[in-house]
Amino acid sequence: MIRVGRFWITITGQLVFLVFLLGCSSGGKKIEEERMPERVISVPRFNGDSAFIFVKEQVAFGPRVPNSEAHKNAGDYLIHKLKVYGAEVVTQEFDAPSYHGKQLQLRNIIGSYGLEKEKRILLAAHWDTRPFADKDSSNPTGPMDGANDGASGVGVLLEMARLIQGDTSLQVGVDIIFFDGEDWGEPETAQGQRQPPKGWDSWWCMGSQYWSRNKHKPNYAAYYGILLDMVGAKRSQFFREGASLQYAPGIVAKIWNMGARLGYGDYFVKQNAHAITDDHIYVNEWAKIPMVDIVHYQQGIGYFGDYHHSQKDNMDLISKETLEAVGATLLNVIYYEE
Repeated sequence: MIRVGRFWITITGQLVFLVFLLGCSSGGKKIEEERMPERVISVPRFNGDSAFIFVKEQVAFGPRVPNSEAHKNAGDYLIHKLKVYGAEVVTQEFDAPSYHGKQLQLRNIIGSYGLEKEKRILLAAHWDTRPFADKDSSNPTGPMDGANDGASGVGVLLEMARLIQGDTSLQVGVDIIFFDGEDWGEPETAQGQRQPPKGWDSWWCMGSQYWSRNKHKPNYAAYYGILLDMVGAKRSQFFREGASLQYAPGIVAKIWNMGARLGYGDYFVKQNAHAITDDHIYVNEWAKIPMVDIVHYQQGIGYFGDYHHSQKDNMDLISKETLEAVGATLLNVIYYEE
């Protein structure tokens, strides 16, 4: 790979890679390293500084808690940014219940590129913030910034939107969805004590539940999807999440192998981890689109890290290098699609 201006030029030959078996979390399915074609691909250079600014601008609104002024203003900001970057923007406004008895006014935000292209890739992240830092040891009822939990994935996708706007060399259409209402679920100490009302499967992931049953376009379909959740912390690692392996093993291979080729193997760790409930579950099961979850996994702690749902989740946590590793990998993945 060589740098030419703002582009990285990736030159590949006929590379044949080993086939390997996944562990038990994949159900015995095979993942095969993708054979790269003989072609030269001009991939825009992902800018970690720009993605960092997008994260910072979201956090500056204050906690993006549904029904708050900060939430409304942040949503308007996201719509404006997507439009500035040339996307066709559609919003879905809907109400959903919360575990704590509130009726949430939510808004999914969808930006689309290459509308004429039949083959589509779906990229997603949630943009809302949990209303309280209930894992914080000193102030569990206080607010949290959600710099990593929400804003980091959105920041990566905004930078991708900035780079792909008007690029006719991209062979696939891209749809970016910012899901709302992901993070107002029940506390860990209360799981299973109260069931959500009819029509809802979980107190979590309200935006993806709604979209998966009410797609923004009738009969919408995508070749596959990629969900980003907590992808900006310093020294993050992304293990291969169990549900992603079950529903989309080939896409997992595509992403993790690309990360390794680009030199990001320390981030995209080729080890398996257990499945979690996240927005990708409903996209896989209800929308019938194979979707992978790229989500931070910390050995010895598990998913999300020790800053999850705490006041540690602020801008001090965010790394431009981590944002760039994720964004550059995703850009290469979508630019190599035909």
